Amino acid sequence: MARARIEVHPVTPDRWDDLVTLFGAKGACGGCWCMTPRLARSEYERAKGAGNRRRLKRLVDHGERPPGLLGYRKGEPVAWVSVEPREAFGSLARSRVCAPVDDRPVWSIVCLVVRKDARGQGVSISMIRGAVDWARDQGATCIEAYPQEPRAGLIPAVFAYTGVASAFTRAGFREVARRSPTRPIMRRELRPRRRGAHRT
Repeated sequence: MARARIEVHPVTPDRWDDLVTLFGAKGACGGCWCMTPRLARSEYERAKGAGNRRRLKRLVDHGERPPGLLGYRKGEPVAWVSVEPREAFGSLARSRVCAPVDDRPVWSIVCLVVRKDARGQGVSISMIRGAVDWARDQGATCIEAYPQEPRAGLIPAVFAYTGVASAFTRAGFREVARRSPTRPIMRRELRPRRRGAHRT
């Protein structure tokens, strides 16, 4: 599959409307607004919908860093990836399946959203590579993901928000742990970009 021609940008306040356009009225899925990885289940349920949207808006406007990246094709937002240092995502600390592999500081990719008409075209791989570039530029030396690896066939999009393992493999990740048959932990080591090097 050829790499999709996608421009990837951090979600800054001036891009909030593009994020809303991509997520739609349901906040990508069931009022989530990408808060599932960040909140305890009870807190998430209380804020579901409008509350989660307000939380994401605060992160975009006032967070320590952009909470993720938007992918554009021909000027339209078609994809989202949530990537930050692991400690930004409380659900990982509470998860047996995604518990830390070791004591290394890592960045984590926890969510991938691709617009329905852009799926199956390599967009997720482009977004993963964009997240790798962004994390490296922020000083990360290792980036981690927790994708699905279905035992057979396709999985419904609602369950694939963490991405699928094959896309991460194509983006240079390798499996480092597996505590569930369908949920590998995958990593990519990041070397500092050489001075004068440019992205392709």
